[in-house]
Amino acid sequence: MKIRLALAFFWLLHLLPLGALAALGNGLGRIAWALAAERRRVALVNLRLCFPELAEGEREAMASGHFRAFVRAALEESVLWFGSRERIRRMVQLEGLEHLEPYAGRKVILFIPHFVGLSMAAFRFGMERPVAAMYSRQKNREADRLLVERRTRFGTATLISRQDGVRAAIRAMRAGVPLVYLPDQDFGPRDTVFVPFFGVPAATVTGLARIARIAGAVVVPYVPRQLPGAGGYVARLYPAWEDFPGEDVLAATRRMNAFIEERVREMPEQYFWTHKRFKTRPEGEPKFY
Repeated sequence: MKIRLALAFFWLLHLLPLGALAALGNGLGRIAWALAAERRRVALVNLRLCFPELAEGEREAMASGHFRAFVRAALEESVLWFGSRERIRRMVQLEGLEHLEPYAGRKVILFIPHFVGLSMAAFRFGMERPVAAMYSRQKNREADRLLVERRTRFGTATLISRQDGVRAAIRAMRAGVPLVYLPDQDFGPRDTVFVPFFGVPAATVTGLARIARIAGAVVVPYVPRQLPGAGGYVARLYPAWEDFPGEDVLAATRRMNAFIEERVREMPEQYFWTHKRFKTRPEGEPKFY
């Protein structure tokens, strides 16, 4: 019953114009900032670590802006679930497809960092070309079915559960389907190395480098940007990384984090600051959260 009510609410949301969705998201984001004390604390800790040069008030403004951007994106995802092709194309501009042209027939990884518009980027690409993406299978079977159904509704996207592992993702690439991959969160100590993120050692999975090496895939960064007001989003493909991953997985993972830092500085409010990015610490170091 709860799932059906949530689905009905999402359907009603998609009927609103983008300006109204943005205004509603900003308003609810302000409420979330006031009420979600634990997530607010995590965001402020992250920003203190990453932007120590800023005044406390500046970091609070940045964190508050993130809550507004995040909630707005969550509401606008209703358009992905129920909107027409034409409306989604108007909402999400796709740039940089020419960077894929030299790699026709090659295995490709679309590397998307955790910005608020990540769903917009993945969905929009899948409207133009086949794409595969990994996702976390939901415990509730009905919720899982709806998630897969809505995100693959145009027939060009394939969702691979994390439980199926990397082999399924590599099989998709071997079939000529680009893989969306989001490796920039703290998943614990397994298969991770500590590399700097804004100068702070961060447990970072080496999956991007390892999968690229195993599959012989090229890595094409793909970054979404939320635009002000009713502007929607721009999802931009960057030139493929040359000489990646190379021989040094540690250096390749450091390179990934450095790229993310550059994009974060361009739109700091839009990165996932409520995630405990520095939860896993090197042995003997104190906890941050």
